[in-house]
Amino acid sequence: MAVSLLAHDVSDLCLGKPALRSLSVSATVKDALSSLKRFGDPFLSVWSCDHPNRSSPRSKTNGDVDECRCIGKVSMVDVICFLSREENLKNPTRALQEPVSVLIPKVHGLVRHLEPHASLLEAIDLILEGAQNLVIPIKSPFSRKKLIHKPPFNSILHNNREYCCLTQEDIVRYLLNSIGLFSPTSSYTIESLNIIDSESVLALHHDDPVSSAVPLMSKPLPKQAFVAVVDLEGKLIGEISPAILNSCDESVAAAVATLTAGDFMTYIDCGALPEDLLWLTKKRLEERNLEAAIELVEDELTFSSSSSSSTYSSSSSDEELGIGSAKSSMNSMRGARNAAEPIVCYPWSSLVAVMIQALSHRVSYVWVVEVDGTLVGVVGFAGIIKVFRERLKSMS
Repeated sequence: MAVSLLAHDVSDLCLGKPALRSLSVSATVKDALSSLKRFGDPFLSVWSCDHPNRSSPRSKTNGDVDECRCIGKVSMVDVICFLSREENLKNPTRALQEPVSVLIPKVHGLVRHLEPHASLLEAIDLILEGAQNLVIPIKSPFSRKKLIHKPPFNSILHNNREYCCLTQEDIVRYLLNSIGLFSPTSSYTIESLNIIDSESVLALHHDDPVSSAVPLMSKPLPKQAFVAVVDLEGKLIGEISPAILNSCDESVAAAVATLTAGDFMTYIDCGALPEDLLWLTKKRLEERNLEAAIELVEDELTFSSSSSSSTYSSSSSDEELGIGSAKSSMNSMRGARNAAEPIVCYPWSSLVAVMIQALSHRVSYVWVVEVDGTLVGVVGFAGIIKVFRERLKSMS
């Protein structure tokens, strides 16, 4: 019976999870950008540590170590949304020197620490209460001595332990592995389960500016927006989501601030960025007296003009920012997801089918449409988890 899952603890979900790569709260936005591009991680955890007084006799006697807590995470989408603000486009170099804490939402409870023996039900409840990440210690082979002198970022060990992070996706994946225990609920349609969110769906038309979606996408889960792009008849033709922005690099910030939704989807979909849109972005930045932001797309313009070249070297402006070394590899990621082909299902799709769709495409939501493509709403992991939580509660 499904009630047997109640005996499981979160350590079962941590098996095979990689240790968090971390960033000190004292680091800068530039540090975060450099590390994201260097290691290719989808996000970095940000940690704040209370340092004991090493000079005090008690500290020396007790061998006190830093008490550290994860206070949030940052990703490429956070950097892009931050740089796309007009005040930061006026001086990108200065913006990159801001502390990484400016990328972390000031919302209580987004990150929660759990011990490995915490129950699966406790983890589910925290997720439904709004926790974005559950930070859980995992076994560490390292000694205590290795904790004392660490670089300001990219370290892994905290409190003499390594940690992993559980998300909504991990919970849903784990529940899918036991889907047979939830029959017949798993075969019910998403419409009958009343988990289609139609009221809070956010949509842009083809000619609307992308910049109007940025404040929504930079919000933390579960309030983070996945913005649909629709035509005049309300049919879904694309999306602008955090997942798509996370597959880009910082040069996209200038395009986000200047292009329409339709042009931006074209921008993202092309592995080699269209030259006309690059020049259009530059022109609009100049019209808004944002010449300093042109350095974000300067290399793209150079690359476009010399596309016959098989190699690509970063310009002096990139070297100044310290972000040029990985740009070509980030460019190759742009075609990974097609903005014009969002993941969709139908009101009569089964719960398990939608789960499989979302997990296979590594997204936390699926758009719901009618046969003709008219947008109905969206189904997110939070709604799916709530169904299983209610089922577990009824069987406990």
